[in-house]
Amino acid sequence: MTVVVIGKESVGKSELVASLTGERPTSGNFRGTTVRSERYGTDGYEFVDTPGIVLDSDTEATRSALSEVADDERVLLVVPATDIDRDLSELLPLVEGRLGAIVVTFWDKVEQRTETGRALEQLSADIGVPIVPVDARNVTRPIADGGVPIDESDRGHALDRDEPRFRSATNNRPDAADRISRALEQPGVFAGETTHRIGRRIEPPESIFEWPYVGSLVSVLLLCVPAALAVWFANTVAGEIDPIVGAAFEPLVEWAATLPEPMATMLANEYGFLSMGPFLFVWAGPTMLIFAVVIGIYKTSGLLTRATVSVHPQMRRVGLTGRDLVRVVMGFGCNVPAVVNTRSCSDCTRCTTISAISFGSACSYQFPATLAVFAAVGMSWLAGPYLLILAVTTVIYVAVIAPPEARNAETVIDRRTFLQRPSPKAVAREAWSALREFFVKALPVFVLITFVAAALDELGVIDALGGVLGPAMALFALPADAALAVVLASIRKDGIALLTAAPSAVALSPLQVLVAVYLAGVLLPCLVTAITVAREVSPRWALKMITRQAIAAIVFAAAIAWLGRLVVGL
Repeated sequence: MTVVVIGKESVGKSELVASLTGERPTSGNFRGTTVRSERYGTDGYEFVDTPGIVLDSDTEATRSALSEVADDERVLLVVPATDIDRDLSELLPLVEGRLGAIVVTFWDKVEQRTETGRALEQLSADIGVPIVPVDARNVTRPIADGGVPIDESDRGHALDRDEPRFRSATNNRPDAADRISRALEQPGVFAGETTHRIGRRIEPPESIFEWPYVGSLVSVLLLCVPAALAVWFANTVAGEIDPIVGAAFEPLVEWAATLPEPMATMLANEYGFLSMGPFLFVWAGPTMLIFAVVIGIYKTSGLLTRATVSVHPQMRRVGLTGRDLVRVVMGFGCNVPAVVNTRSCSDCTRCTTISAISFGSACSYQFPATLAVFAAVGMSWLAGPYLLILAVTTVIYVAVIAPPEARNAETVIDRRTFLQRPSPKAVAREAWSALREFFVKALPVFVLITFVAAALDELGVIDALGGVLGPAMALFALPADAALAVVLASIRKDGIALLTAAPSAVALSPLQVLVAVYLAGVLLPCLVTAITVAREVSPRWALKMITRQAIAAIVFAAAIAWLGRLVVGL
């Protein structure tokens, strides 16, 4: 049975479905539409978790998806107990005439009184579908395959106060999942509106996130924590264990060099897979894990939603939303899962968000390589100015390319979520989703790129390109041999580290190091990201994005170089 899950953002849809199925999601378009969705499957059900509704365009996209729902399929409408009246008034028209049921989340936040249960019972009868109240974060038992038959007398009365299973559901004991299953097996037909009102709206207590100006600053600092942890890791851990791991790989590299061609080149060349192995396991992998875990903690604790609401007004001015900014921050772990995750962005901001990720999210290959360059030339302090310049130029770039409808949209994200202690299982689930995208989608392309880069190096193509582009480095007040690092970074972001091998590296000024690293990092997206964008949007749009990004990077790098020289000269 297919169950399409509909609801606004931050109502606990994903936690509910993940808890019911005990499964990790797969991603894809909803049939016949451009709506991106997450699918959770069991033997008896396939739950299709559609993106949380925020904008008018989201409503239209959801209506398009619902038009593809077959007559025998179910709709599960998820609304929060803390704001049930508003959500029902806005969402019932979308599901009118559909078979389904309603799940009321955050039931643990509502005072459990007899009149509350009776009000929900009357609401269920008015709308015409079963209503099941739960705490979405604590439904732990997988939903029963095929469900449990529901008595005809129980239809529309899932809230009978004398029914033991209702008490279990409200206390979040295992048969909450059974009650949802029973409601889906014997659904009702949604009315398009309701005259009945619960009459209460419960807002979580205010916190520092709601303070004017201060809240936005705290939110931005909070989103910078993963990057700060990556810098700490690079400076205190990775640098120490890199030689150890490198030494462990040396016998493998020596053995691979004895293999017949082209295997020897693909594995043992300077750019081959085994030669780059230490970088993957010491720098890129742990950095990705740091971001995945921290973002997982933020999501499951409610901090991410609070930060999203807080920075949203500022992000609207440049054509993004608060939740789009979160995807950009995720890109610092790996651009691939961040780009895939933009499926839940609105149509009018998704492509802008992807552009921001490609331009300004220094991924787990690029960022550690950048830190390694700064450390190798004795200028570790440049990490701060680099991140500041990257952030400022990304904001300017996004503001320029964002479509007018994105900047002018009357978008309001005002729902605060409850802050709570993160669940280790939920954090693990969120982290695994990001890591899965990294290993399943990014890593295979990384391996392919090492083979291609090694072959190009063996044929002398990389050196030739560096030589051809060398004179162009004068535009950025850089020596010609810096071109090789720029070329390699266009293929794979850790190529930035080649700056330390350039003969002129020891003589570069701090400004030149900063410009060289910035240009190498933002000139083009790596091939992994470019391929992912082409798959997610289209090859034509990916080419347009790459061209636009290259032009912006050249302009910004030249401006930084010459304005910086002017300032230093003064």
